[in-house]
Amino acid sequence: MERTKTGIPGLDELLNGGIPKGSNVLVSGGAGTGKTILTTQYVYNGAVNYGEAGLFVTLEGNVKDIAWNMESFQWNIKALQENNMLTIYRLNLGFLKEKTKIEDRIEEQLSEIEREVREINAKRLVIDSTTVFGAYIEPSLLRTTLFQFCDKLKSMGCTTLLTSETQPTKTTFSAFGVEEFVADGIIALYFSPPNRSLFVRKMRGTKHDKNPHPLEITPQGIVVKPHDNILWEAIK
Repeated sequence: MERTKTGIPGLDELLNGGIPKGSNVLVSGGAGTGKTILTTQYVYNGAVNYGEAGLFVTLEGNVKDIAWNMESFQWNIKALQENNMLTIYRLNLGFLKEKTKIEDRIEEQLSEIEREVREINAKRLVIDSTTVFGAYIEPSLLRTTLFQFCDKLKSMGCTTLLTSETQPTKTTFSAFGVEEFVADGIIALYFSPPNRSLFVRKMRGTKHDKNPHPLEITPQGIVVKPHDNILWEAIK
């Protein structure tokens, strides 16, 4: 099986060598748990260590702020952008409120993403964050819309991380209860001061570790400690 290595210290060991290529993986966690750091580190490592171009699509953040945050870890992203190895792209969902068919509006957004993927021949894709869909789409349409969105992403040939802003539990890992079912994998992040932890809930197509492990945010990015366990009781 071909795998996409995250390059994040300790994480690939939990994934038996990496994420199966072409997967959609949900990265779930509350505010401040490290979702954006993990996903930017994923695309950065891909470009620097594995020669794979990456596209980071933000649905709510500011492109300059994301770039600044990446540079705070001493990651030289300007050189990557100049060499078409990294693109940070803001996708505006505002027009989803227009009174046209939701399927057509989503298809237009997906076409924008696909165009950016083709532009740099991206192999790694990040969507940050799926939670924003809830502000624009009626609850009755949310499930089918997210299914359509994730299904189309798979056809682009990237290994994709999608973030969800929620406080995961042992059984619930997404804001709408839909994303976790359409995703091939789930990586849940927790922060219950002073403990940070990471848990691989599922990963289709590969064996993976099934325990929560400590996580640290260092000056170089996220580090997972695969040989240290953390008790569920310490995760709230």
